[in-house]
Amino acid sequence: MTLLIIGPDYASHLYPLATLGAPWRERGERVVVASGPATAGIVEEFGFERIDLRLGRGSNPGVIRAEDQPKGEDDTLRGFFDATRRGMVETLAFQAQARLGDLLWNPVEIAREVQRIVAEVQPTAVIVDHLAFSARLALIAGGIRHADVVLGHPSALPVGDEVYGFPPAWPAAFTPDAAELARLRELCDAVRDDFTASWNAALAELDPAAPLSSDAFGESGDILLLNYPAELHPPARTALLPTHAFLGSAVRAEAVDADVERWIASSELPIVYVSFGSFLSVRGDVLALVAEALRGVQVSGLPVRVAMATGSTDPADLGDIPDGWLVRAFLPQVRLLAAADLGVTHGGNNSVTEAMTEGVPLVVLPFSTDQFAGAAALDDAGFAESFDPNTVTVPQLRAAAERLLEMENGHRARLDAMADALRGGAGARRAFDAFSVPPVPVA
Repeated sequence: MTLLIIGPDYASHLYPLATLGAPWRERGERVVVASGPATAGIVEEFGFERIDLRLGRGSNPGVIRAEDQPKGEDDTLRGFFDATRRGMVETLAFQAQARLGDLLWNPVEIAREVQRIVAEVQPTAVIVDHLAFSARLALIAGGIRHADVVLGHPSALPVGDEVYGFPPAWPAAFTPDAAELARLRELCDAVRDDFTASWNAALAELDPAAPLSSDAFGESGDILLLNYPAELHPPARTALLPTHAFLGSAVRAEAVDADVERWIASSELPIVYVSFGSFLSVRGDVLALVAEALRGVQVSGLPVRVAMATGSTDPADLGDIPDGWLVRAFLPQVRLLAAADLGVTHGGNNSVTEAMTEGVPLVVLPFSTDQFAGAAALDDAGFAESFDPNTVTVPQLRAAAERLLEMENGHRARLDAMADALRGGAGARRAFDAFSVPPVPVA
């Protein structure tokens, strides 16, 4: 057997995708990853074969910086960062307008390259990132059975009257103007129509006999996998999904960092882990606000220890760093969440699912895309408190951290039960098992 994994050149996407290959490797099977050069080191860490495939202009080896991106992509990234400072609606509108060039870049050329790779590798199973639309075009046009993995919040696959890019829910801390929301919805509808027209044009060129789509964002693969806990997904929305499997999480293994291990073992004070991921760490102003709040947090009269991944923010911009804090550009997130009592996050799906796997409550400061829907689900479950990163205050953050560090017993019991169900590589096993389901015969 041979597994082919296809994903964009972004660490945040490739880590969970590659993790799904673990059951194949454990059985001595061949695993091949088709992705770009920035993430070649990640593929090597997993011990998989690699084939070069560029699915877009941008890349991200772990911490993204605008100056490292190709011309054009750098300005787009700066525009995105600026939009996050203006608010939820402005950020979502910016992302909607950039969608064609971002998600459907050179679709026919890339699709043909994907088909060439499939012919070369001859895989018996294919796993592809849901947002790799050009690669998915290749698989659909070629009649190649594949698993389509939604790595973000399940709202990345719109159902019912939803439209991609317009969150079906957001935390109560965000109070956008109704007229602004209406304009955002109109924009997302227009982008969906343009995107679908481009999808259909590429599909017709690849396979003139293929049925056209009414909403390309709503298309899914032969096997739909959702890298998200079913326990956090509304049953009414679950009923609208195509046949699917919730993976729960896809938590990667990390190399042991001796300095981090010593830091964890050096004290019994509660640990708060802080990270805004590979993109949003650029918001040093919000990281500094979080640092100020955590400097005053106390549990039973004692302070907390903080492990903070600063990414592209200079640690000098965070103010005084207390003795006993661990502050680095990059930290082993999985390991630190396993030791943490609380997390502070932007609400990216990797951070959310990894925290839930370790039973760690969260303070969530969402900035973009599916982070709003993910934060709302956590708030509703009682596993998090979410705030607008542009308006939250130090006292609000401090009070929320102290409440969550002493979480109410009922919420604590439900979070622990969910964590027990997610641990031990359950997500990767569920992905492997999904391929044992026979394909649906074509009528």
